[in-house]
Amino acid sequence: MAGFRSLARQVRDPRCDLALRRYSLRKCLERFAPYGHRATWDHLCSRAGFDPEDRSPDPARLVAALEELEEARSVWLAYEAEFARRRKKEKHDGLRRPGSVDDWHRLTWGGFGVAWCDDPRVHPRAPLAEVLRRLISALEREPGDHCPVCGGERLTWRYDLAHEPSSGPVCVDCGIVVPRPVLTPQALAAARRERRMLVSA
Repeated sequence: MAGFRSLARQVRDPRCDLALRRYSLRKCLERFAPYGHRATWDHLCSRAGFDPEDRSPDPARLVAALEELEEARSVWLAYEAEFARRRKKEKHDGLRRPGSVDDWHRLTWGGFGVAWCDDPRVHPRAPLAEVLRRLISALEREPGDHCPVCGGERLTWRYDLAHEPSSGPVCVDCGIVVPRPVLTPQALAAARRERRMLVSA
């Protein structure tokens, strides 16, 4: 099975058939897709300027989409390396029980669904790397009461999500499932209340 870097080489290779280059970009999302496969694909297509259903997009646009994905992947891999270094030190120092950020991180190892978007058509507009930087910053500071990606204040609790965890606070503005460790208990409670108000309306 081809890895991310070999697939990326195929996307860039002008000797490859255009259909293979597009297919290879889609396969890259099996290795790294911050919003989930479908939402990340929709995001990359809209940012690079080609339709998600276009079977023969401009090769330069395919490469632009790949470059955005690669930059985001670099940001995430650097975070994971630092995370692994920190956990190793904590274990060495006798801290064996992981915290809530660690529990969340275990579900997103490798970068799949880091900022899960359950609706593939609703996702942040900012570049992927910027979204991940904002999310990582939020994970490294005290919890807040709004979406760490877009600053949205309207969070609603959703059930039956197509990703673990299967329920959680979703930003109404940018569509991500906000990691619970970045929100205060009050913000989580408000998201649950918002859910109840929407259901009873």
